[in-house]
Amino acid sequence: MKKLRFLIVMDDITTVSYKKDTTLAMMWAADERGHELYYCQIHDLWLSQGALNVDAQPLQVFKNPENFYELGEMATYCATDFDVILMRKDPPFDMKFLYALHLLDYAKQAGVWVINDPLAVKDCNEKLFATQFSELMSPTIVTNKQMHIQAFITEHQDVIVKPLDGMGGMGIFRLTADSPNISATLEMLTQMGKLPIMAQKYIPAIVEGDKRVLIVGGKPVEYCLARIPSQGETRGNLAAGGRGVAMPLTARERELAETIAPILMQKGLYFVGLDVIGGHITEINVTSPTCVREIDDQCGISIAVDFIKFIENNIDSHPKTDI
Repeated sequence: MKKLRFLIVMDDITTVSYKKDTTLAMMWAADERGHELYYCQIHDLWLSQGALNVDAQPLQVFKNPENFYELGEMATYCATDFDVILMRKDPPFDMKFLYALHLLDYAKQAGVWVINDPLAVKDCNEKLFATQFSELMSPTIVTNKQMHIQAFITEHQDVIVKPLDGMGGMGIFRLTADSPNISATLEMLTQMGKLPIMAQKYIPAIVEGDKRVLIVGGKPVEYCLARIPSQGETRGNLAAGGRGVAMPLTARERELAETIAPILMQKGLYFVGLDVIGGHITEINVTSPTCVREIDDQCGISIAVDFIKFIENNIDSHPKTDI
């Protein structure tokens, strides 16, 4: 097995949660398999004469909650000094995130394997991308016009509305036909009709969990994480207080994942999280999907190791070239 140089582009490592961080699991897996790790944040990416440079630090990781990483001295590297770049910066998907994806595309052009593909991440808004598979979703509309959303609520009686750039359950509201503050809620979310939002028919099966189905290297992981809302809460997101329970995929969840997986592979999206409620897709997470640690801990598997093995088995199909 060839030793690879991994650059991990992520948030400030001092903010990482030792107990549940998925990126940390990936770094442990790469380290255990003998690969070399480097760390940077998105502000460490920069261009010179059309080539991507990176101010990065060598990184060691340990399974010790008191001391789980050690950084070496920062130096400037060419993007082509690395074999693989893992883009693991968490949302929000703001202009800084967008510019980082544009910069990472220069590494891709030079033949470095960037995962997930930066232009695919840019093009695949996590909520809008799901609508390309509308037959697999609950009834959904996207609009900035209150009259269309009002009509949608009248038709379906019970609806979830949410911003297109939200994360962790932020900005999600449940509106029924008799809700007293529909207009005010829609005015806020659409910024007085200037910003499109998503409205979806409410799926009662949310009480059984908003399930995170991971697709790694085009193959669904055998177990998903059901994020079960707390009492009186509509959202199952762990960041919103949901409880994570790992369970085997249902036949329907496997069908959904296997239907979408070939499209993901074509786009260079190799680590993806589907959000599924009651057998319907609600979102396709391509930026920095999580829930690996919870599934691993409850089911005795190692999703991150499988991901690193996928990279090892396919690295030769990504030969480096000069820009």
